[in-house]
Amino acid sequence: MSKRQEIRLRRQRERTRNRILMILLVAAGALLIAFAIILPGIQKATGNTATTRTPIVAITPKAINAPISGTSMGDPNAPVKMDVWEDFQCSGCTYYSTNLVPQIITAYIETGQIYYTFHFMPFIDGGAGESQQAANAAMCANEQGRFWDYHDMLFANWTGENVGDYADSRLVAYAEQLGLDMTGFKKCFEANTYANQISQDAQAGSEKGVPPTPGIFVNGQMVLNSQTKNLIPSFEDISKAIEAALAGQ
Repeated sequence: MSKRQEIRLRRQRERTRNRILMILLVAAGALLIAFAIILPGIQKATGNTATTRTPIVAITPKAINAPISGTSMGDPNAPVKMDVWEDFQCSGCTYYSTNLVPQIITAYIETGQIYYTFHFMPFIDGGAGESQQAANAAMCANEQGRFWDYHDMLFANWTGENVGDYADSRLVAYAEQLGLDMTGFKKCFEANTYANQISQDAQAGSEKGVPPTPGIFVNGQMVLNSQTKNLIPSFEDISKAIEAALAGQ
């Protein structure tokens, strides 16, 4: 074999080797992309996200010294009606429900001055994922008279949006931790029994200008932060609105 033929053969081998390497690199890239797309679905189905593997934060159910009726609390004949729309995945709702609602209960609900009603606004994931399922689970807890306990359990275990805090398996575990009748809860939850009611709540909220959440209304008037509309109202803002309503203004 001549020197020229050897060089030609060597170059052919190099081109073949490079083509094979390029094909392998493209195939590996395609596999990585497919894995990145499929993995979240697998994690959601199995409940194996990092968040869902964390221990459940237990709560001590609050004793509310006022009448409780489903998603409402307080005297139905109270002079002031307070309606609040929330998404359980909303960070502002978590802050509001954890820090401000207890103050509202003590100052105004237990004293018979307002009738407070929670409404659903599962908008963060388009009303089809964790927000919707958390609302679904809360209504199933409501069937057993435990809406407010489950409400507190959800917010106590929130760590972010669509990170698995409200994966189906996790929502069932919250009900177990609260000691609910699991046969009834699972039947209700799997049937998505209250989908229409949740949807109607969200529609009513949208008509009032919600989101942003929490959407807080006192006698039908939205309460806004006195400093900036981009922040949730402070307790002082809410108290001012309630006091004005009590005074008939």
